[in-house]
Amino acid sequence: MRKTIAIVGAGLGGLTLARVLQAHGVTATIYESEASATTRAQGGLLDIHEETGRVALRAAGLYDQFLALVRPGEDAKRVVDRHGTILFDLPADPGSARPEVDRGELRRLLIDSLTPGTIRWGHKLASVHRRAEGGYDLAFADGSATRADMVIGADGAWSKVRPLLTHAEPLYSGTCFIEIALAAGAQDCRASVAAIGSGTLMAVAPGRGIIAHRCADGQVRGYVALNKPEEWLRSIDFSDPSAGLRRLADEFDDWSPLLTAFVTRSDAEPLLRPIHALPVGLQWDRMPGVTLVGDAAHLMSPFAGEGANLAMYDGADLAGKLVEEPDVEAALTAYEERLFPRGRDAADRSANNLEVFFGQEAPQSVAALFS
Repeated sequence: MRKTIAIVGAGLGGLTLARVLQAHGVTATIYESEASATTRAQGGLLDIHEETGRVALRAAGLYDQFLALVRPGEDAKRVVDRHGTILFDLPADPGSARPEVDRGELRRLLIDSLTPGTIRWGHKLASVHRRAEGGYDLAFADGSATRADMVIGADGAWSKVRPLLTHAEPLYSGTCFIEIALAAGAQDCRASVAAIGSGTLMAVAPGRGIIAHRCADGQVRGYVALNKPEEWLRSIDFSDPSAGLRRLADEFDDWSPLLTAFVTRSDAEPLLRPIHALPVGLQWDRMPGVTLVGDAAHLMSPFAGEGANLAMYDGADLAGKLVEEPDVEAALTAYEERLFPRGRDAADRSANNLEVFFGQEAPQSVAALFS
């Protein structure tokens, strides 16, 4: 293929796309807004699914290296009510079809697999326009610009490429996450840490929850979840993190102290992460030379566990179509014919599971989901 390919975004989807293309001798350039691979922390653990994420890693020729990153024993799950009463307890499964891996380590594996120079760091896309004679002009915030025959939007929730294809924008789901964490060996929280079990603790109730994961190195990382209007969330002053966390803890005043300790004793910067989603079943008309992968195409809540998995699968699937099909438009059409239904199915499950977690039947509904 002699087409120039610009991939916007060095997340898991864009990296997988570039890796599979390179494995077949096809060159692509990734334009990433972050200054380097280490500019920003990459979040917690991901469970990588056999039918999506692991398929993509095999296509990328990185499956054996991925297995070396797996965190055995961290896939255990425990569901409790607000008093800490255990409703469901699933021990770790060494042979799990959905092993846990650190997102940052997985991203580094993909980055290191690419030809040096593939990623242009510090290139935040400012605008992209289709040229009358075909192809696209891309302009970046640093004043630089480039042209490409094809543009692939792998630039996440607030994609700058998506408006070429659709006017749809992400909508707030009504649920917000606030990051929490405990350092390894936190002496005054030993009982709370023990209550997690060996993997993830999910303490949920209608409209709220505390989710905590026990890492192999002794750290605890997780989220407070609240169903609140965005205006209410913005009213919390986190300039004093301790005071802001105590304000959050007030929303759990009738909960067990073992659980609220994850909030009041948290030593993480309490970042707000409102959960947004694109409309379920989003599609667009074919536009020559451009398409989307991952959250840019089908942003959803994390409650189907499919976001990262689908991003990688999208990247591998698109690369496969471009390699197999000499006609680019035929390849993009075939890719989108598969993209739309899988994105719809996962987004529908995600929206339903969000209600399961924080709807009126929680926490019994969550215990039933895992059972």
